[in-house]
Amino acid sequence: MGKGVHIQELPGLGTRYDVDLRSSDGERVSIVVSRDGKRHLYVFTSRGDEPTAVIELTEEQARKIGAVLAGTFFTD
Repeated sequence: MGKGVHIQELPGLGTRYDVDLRSSDGERVSIVVSRDGKRHLYVFTSRGDEPTAVIELTEEQARKIGAVLAGTFFTD
């Protein structure tokens, strides 16, 4: 997918994307896209194995956040 993104198939569950944020503290994000359409966002703020935050998103919520991160502009 690109430099700094590792993809792993999770049999029976979905796909995990590990994004290396290339920070000196080892910050990274993992996104698990489940077969049922849900996304789980795991935020790691150090090189440890335990996430500091976990967020469950629906497909629609994930698309909204993705659009904002990609630079899409919205109007009210």
